[in-house]
Amino acid sequence: MADLSYDELVENFDYLDDWEERYRYVIELGKALTPLDEARKTDATKVDGCVSRVWIDSRAVQDDGGTRIEFDGDSDAHIVRGLIAILHIMLSGQPAREIVDKDIAQELQRIDLAAHLSPQRSNGLGSMIERIKNVAADTLS
Repeated sequence: MADLSYDELVENFDYLDDWEERYRYVIELGKALTPLDEARKTDATKVDGCVSRVWIDSRAVQDDGGTRIEFDGDSDAHIVRGLIAILHIMLSGQPAREIVDKDIAQELQRIDLAAHLSPQRSNGLGSMIERIKNVAADTLS
């Protein structure tokens, strides 16, 4: 998963015939996600607004190109771990400015994800995105 680009992920989604296969793929992405160490599962990394328990541990990394945001995440729900994996592929390691400016919901439309999530999962996904965007925005202030 580490070397999978978001464009490749979109191609993989396009290749799958139906949403049952796509859900299985999302779950497989989540299984490939490195589990978050228990010590990093704190109140500070817990994402509010999710039905499942979700943690996103973000950090700003300075390099010659400016500030990049890296993050790891975990959840007690398989499908949510997959959603975290998708966000990780799309956003982790990206410049903070790009994360703040990116229309993530529009990018996710490329895999038609929102139409196939329950309202609770959609709200949780929105909370995860908001958390990552806020970390990125905080580094720019």
